[in-house]
Amino acid sequence: MSATSQDPSVKLPKRKFNKLVANPVFEDYSLRYAPKSFRTWSQYAVFSAALGGIAYLADQAIGGSLAVQFGFANAFWGIIAAAVIIFLTGIPIAYYCAKYNVDVDLLTRGAGFGYLGSTITSVIYASFTFIFFALEGSIMAQAFNLYFGIPLPIGYAIGSLMIIPLVTFGMTLLSKLQVWTQPLWLLLLFSPPVAVLIEDPNAVSNWTHFAGSSASGAGFNPLLFGSAAGIALSLIAQIGEQADYLRFMPDKTKKSSFGWWLAVLGAGPGWVILGAAKQLMGSFFASVAVSHGTPLASANEPIQMYHAGFTYIFGVGFTAITIATFFVILSQIKINVTNAYSGSLSWSNFFSRLLHVHPGRVVYIFFNVGISLTMMELNMFSVLGHILGFYSNVAVAWIGA
Repeated sequence: MSATSQDPSVKLPKRKFNKLVANPVFEDYSLRYAPKSFRTWSQYAVFSAALGGIAYLADQAIGGSLAVQFGFANAFWGIIAAAVIIFLTGIPIAYYCAKYNVDVDLLTRGAGFGYLGSTITSVIYASFTFIFFALEGSIMAQAFNLYFGIPLPIGYAIGSLMIIPLVTFGMTLLSKLQVWTQPLWLLLLFSPPVAVLIEDPNAVSNWTHFAGSSASGAGFNPLLFGSAAGIALSLIAQIGEQADYLRFMPDKTKKSSFGWWLAVLGAGPGWVILGAAKQLMGSFFASVAVSHGTPLASANEPIQMYHAGFTYIFGVGFTAITIATFFVILSQIKINVTNAYSGSLSWSNFFSRLLHVHPGRVVYIFFNVGISLTMMELNMFSVLGHILGFYSNVAVAWIGA
């Protein structure tokens, strides 16, 4: 033992922490497991908050892009195949993150990949968050442009900056935001497709015969099916964002076992059930939007989809476009607070491993949003399929490992 440890008269210097790190509301235990004293939320609150994390309209954009690019049959079966794979691979990740109250970074270390493995995991996962933050922010900017006439570059900045204050307070604020907005969001999500199915008896037939720009038309082609499934699989890393919420699950007891499992499976791998439904909804709305005169090149934009959908409820005019814009903005806020939050956790872990310095999770919110804003200004939405197709290779390999 050292002389310092043997001599009680020698006072050790008191450790000082950055105020952002010392505040658990700001920090949200970004570098370690979430203790029981902090996990004060019910199973339903955690489930609802995690469900809010998949409010994004990128699913609809991806589904619409697949339908336009590959035709109905290839898009449909590609989405279904990807959903099955995503669900099965997400089960063990969700279970262990909820059971041990850790995020994907700590889970990677515990699985035997060590500090190097967790560092690589943090980079891969962080890239997922800023890619999809940029995608979701682009969708919000399209709504700003259509309704308010705000130029896209300015809309990108507005959509990014408005997220930062909401994410600063971590799970404490996010859980309230997601729970309070959930009922309205679900109502606005499902009302348009129901209205279309009621008002237009030919809508399903038009959808199943929708060829888009596919070389195989609306029919099935194995190669195009594989391409569609590959793009849909880019969402396999979404389980990491779900885990960032699931780590706050209360302890499982005999009394709460059923509800605990229901929440973990529903908010964990079960996200893809709603996610796949939204992708199919996007492919459906792409055909509806085209039938309403939307150019094929714009048919994958959610604002165009829901504008067409809400006209079946409110008619053509001010109300339909206003409700559609509100829904898009609400959805993108719900998901981009999750993207920014999860990204801040990943960057915190990455730089703490690499530089052995941790200025606080809040600092990395600005870092992650800055990267995303740069991607938006470079117009990443125009090459959506190429980006997601490439990233899916990385994401599938990471999850498979």
